[in-house]
Amino acid sequence: MASWREVEEATPDLAAVVRAAFTAARHATMATLRASGAPRISGTEVEFGDDGELRIGSMPGARKAQDLLRDPRVALHSPTADPGEDGSTWPGEAKVAGRVVEEAPGDGGAHVFRLDLTEVVWTGLTDDRTALRIRSWHPDRGQEEHIRT
Repeated sequence: MASWREVEEATPDLAAVVRAAFTAARHATMATLRASGAPRISGTEVEFGDDGELRIGSMPGARKAQDLLRDPRVALHSPTADPGEDGSTWPGEAKVAGRVVEEAPGDGGAHVFRLDLTEVVWTGLTDDRTALRIRSWHPDRGQEEHIRT
């Protein structure tokens, strides 16, 4: 697992496009696991801290916080934009996954979770916009790139 800073150091170009995707709008989508093992999708806000950490928060007692306290596995998907008919204006999208670690409570007892990352992915189009480009980074494999035509 890795901190956001480690991702930035290992692959600065990928980290930059992933960060841009997550900060393009305010709300990201988060996947957690319910007690039954079924997935739960929730909205969340993502913070890239000056200390090199990636964090999410939750109101006290929220179901998503209860999910994370029971099972720390999480996946986040950046805000998305409609690619349009031909995809010519699509900026791409990002995903990260890993495990959360709860930190000291925030304002009003809000939950604050730091992410230990196991996967960072950006999906978009090639520069000539003719093929799908998938860039990923994993702590054990490093950076990979795949082009899908």
